[in-house]
Amino acid sequence: AVKYCLQKSFPFLLCADDDMFSSAFCEKSEKLINVHLFALAAQYYSLSNLGVCTPLEDVLGALKGDSEGATGIKPDEFMNNKKSHEVLVMSELVDSIANYCGIKQVIDIGSGKGYLSSFLSMQYNLKVYGIDSSSSNTNGAHERNRKLKKHWRAYQSRGKKNLKSQSLEKANDRLVENEINFKTINEELLTNANSLQNQDQMIIQDVVPSCGFTEMGTLETNTETEADLVTGTQSHETKLSEEILAILNVLPADAAEDFSSSHYNCGELCEEEKVQRKMASLKSQARKSSESNLYFPLTSCITAETELSDIITDLEDCMMVGLHTCGDLAANTLRIFTAKPEIKAVCSVGCCYHLLSEQFENQEECHDQVWGFPMCQYLKDKGWCCGRNARMSACLALDRVAVGQMLPTESLFYRAVLQVIIEEIYGVTKSDRHVGKTFSKSSSFIDYVRRSLKKLELDDSKLPDSCIMDYYEKYKHRMDELEAFNMLKVVLAPCIEVLILLDRLCYLKEQENIAWSGLVKLFDPVKSPRCYAVIALKNQSC
Repeated sequence: AVKYCLQKSFPFLLCADDDMFSSAFCEKSEKLINVHLFALAAQYYSLSNLGVCTPLEDVLGALKGDSEGATGIKPDEFMNNKKSHEVLVMSELVDSIANYCGIKQVIDIGSGKGYLSSFLSMQYNLKVYGIDSSSSNTNGAHERNRKLKKHWRAYQSRGKKNLKSQSLEKANDRLVENEINFKTINEELLTNANSLQNQDQMIIQDVVPSCGFTEMGTLETNTETEADLVTGTQSHETKLSEEILAILNVLPADAAEDFSSSHYNCGELCEEEKVQRKMASLKSQARKSSESNLYFPLTSCITAETELSDIITDLEDCMMVGLHTCGDLAANTLRIFTAKPEIKAVCSVGCCYHLLSEQFENQEECHDQVWGFPMCQYLKDKGWCCGRNARMSACLALDRVAVGQMLPTESLFYRAVLQVIIEEIYGVTKSDRHVGKTFSKSSSFIDYVRRSLKKLELDDSKLPDSCIMDYYEKYKHRMDELEAFNMLKVVLAPCIEVLILLDRLCYLKEQENIAWSGLVKLFDPVKSPRCYAVIALKNQSC
């Protein structure tokens, strides 16, 4: 399946032979017999090694051209380091896409608490609608929006002061350099003047016993030397004037006014200064008018059939974004993008692969349902299925494990033994309820089991502590085995993520109205393991 997706998306790639890594498993028992080959195969089929991703720098370069990006204001006062990293990188990309497509409206699907939405609106002056299915998230976003409106002006003012101080520091450095240049010129003038005097004295001494012909020739030479010196001095002064003007263009308007009035009289700068002041005034007015609504948090459940015009009354040409959209929401974002002509671009980073719905997982005929996986026609025709265990593995973070952030083996062991207890004591093999983050709140394995049983609404009174500990002791010696098994799952995780992401990319490649689509690695995978974005732009005629 991965090989097809690669050939469909990137026909120039030559994939490895299907049997290249078959010796990692026993043909008869299908058991793993060569861990080294297994690891090599997993590494080969990871996105970082396949060469199918478009570098972020190339995408930004193609979108921006020669234009410079906005001066960045760090959002680390409003969010943690991980979220700050994600928002900074993704917001720059979203703004570049919006400018390239000539749009000002952005729809943030699964916006949560509105971190990305508010930053896009404040930093890049985009009109953002943040849609989330959780009313508590939307209410939290409203409250956060209110607080941001209160502090944003002061934050901007502080940012401007920092930028101004940086500009002044650069200007001071240039002025020091210019003073050095002036000093050098003065020294050259004095040196050359002294040289001329010495030459004149030598000429007079030499001319006395000789005829006037020699004297005239030497005087002409001296005149040329003086002319060259004057010309060189004027060129130095012209160059310095140009450098000073360049500095004035960098300085803020008020700094430029003080500098020019006290040192130089540059008449041609006045009109430019007026234009700068006018532009600053217009930007200030636009900013003040937009401060009343940084962005618009909305509560709605998004499906593939959602009509955005029913949610957003002033819907116009726009782009859709999603920062870590869970499960089917990432797939539905792409489906809405391809179906709605007013949506010109999409930038989606998915997560929570274990929550994806699979068409062929339960072998149930549901013709009307829209599934999260597979999306592309080839995998549908093949009836391809990953299964929940594989999708759970895709959520693991190999890059974090590689730098020493090991898996929580003990909590995984607790969960595994709990599952045995539930099956053998209560006869439950499947439940819609979840244990959640019970491990961090538990003081012991007994406490963990009892807390979990209450969450699952199972009666723990018929289960004595001794029975619970018996199960713990029975499987305790297999904890190392469990750790080794989970490490193999971590190694395989990137391969399963490749399949899910290439399925989404192939779906976009199958559409006729897409001008360009690709996978782009946005984030540092140690900071943010789900770091790949699916990006697409429609044809301009669409």
